[in-house]
Amino acid sequence: MNKLLYLFLFLTSYCVAQNNIESRKLVDKEKFEGIIHRIDSFPTKYIATRTVDIWVPENYSKNKKYSVLYMHDGQMLFDASTTWNKQEWMIDEVATKLMTTQKTTDFIVVAIWNIPKLRHMDLYPKKPYESLSIETKEKIKTEAQKTQFSFDDTKINSDNYLKFIVKELKPYIDSNFSVYTDANHTAIMGSSMGGLISMYAICEYPKVFGKAACLSTHWVGFRDFENNPIPESFFTYMQKKLPNPKNHKIYFDYGTETLDKSYIQYEYRVDQVLQSKGYTNTNYTNLKFEGENHSEASWQKRIDIPLQFMFGK
Repeated sequence: MNKLLYLFLFLTSYCVAQNNIESRKLVDKEKFEGIIHRIDSFPTKYIATRTVDIWVPENYSKNKKYSVLYMHDGQMLFDASTTWNKQEWMIDEVATKLMTTQKTTDFIVVAIWNIPKLRHMDLYPKKPYESLSIETKEKIKTEAQKTQFSFDDTKINSDNYLKFIVKELKPYIDSNFSVYTDANHTAIMGSSMGGLISMYAICEYPKVFGKAACLSTHWVGFRDFENNPIPESFFTYMQKKLPNPKNHKIYFDYGTETLDKSYIQYEYRVDQVLQSKGYTNTNYTNLKFEGENHSEASWQKRIDIPLQFMFGK
């Protein structure tokens, strides 16, 4: 009885919170272009609450419809003065330029902040991991201990992270902003672990996301090591789950320096899988950026390419 009462009270408070989400409007032309609507603690029953920023162009109007781009690591997108490494994607400046020069259709950006200590578990695709043998999982745990990541496979939370986006965040965006709600106008993008979860999102929810951009996708999972089984677990999953190429588009890329160097040996498999599923140069790409490393500064230099790939006129 007490459990039922607790559940009832939790669901009641959750529904009240969902109906009373407050955002504050941020405008600072010295730091970013356009307008940011910030929700400091978005209520959710699936994951730890976190900040969500909704960026709209300066000329945003309720009288027209916009596509929607969901992005991970939201605190790294707009303002280098507040990021841990003093770098940013400059998504606001690049998006503004692309729209004003008529190179893309109009879109808004929903920036989901990460929680650093939870980031790896939130973004690591769960189903590919679950497909591995017990012996392989033990090997991965041993290798993960050699990194800075705290890894507990019982806490892989990517399925709930996607439920948060699809079942809680997207309905809020659809109800409160003048946007298209169909998959053809809904995209998801991220880098590194954000690349993995973006791939996972379009595979798990092909009726929600019609486009995905995965920059410097972290195929190695944690760190690369000899006979690493993790990349192939992702490719096997993609072979089974990639959505219909007739109405989906997927962008991949990688650099050649620092962490990105470890991805090069796996890129032929990315191409093999996508091509075997019927993807062509009209609906997928996998680009190599010589000399670029694993950083926001590198991703900033080229984000116009995936944005035009997804939203180009």
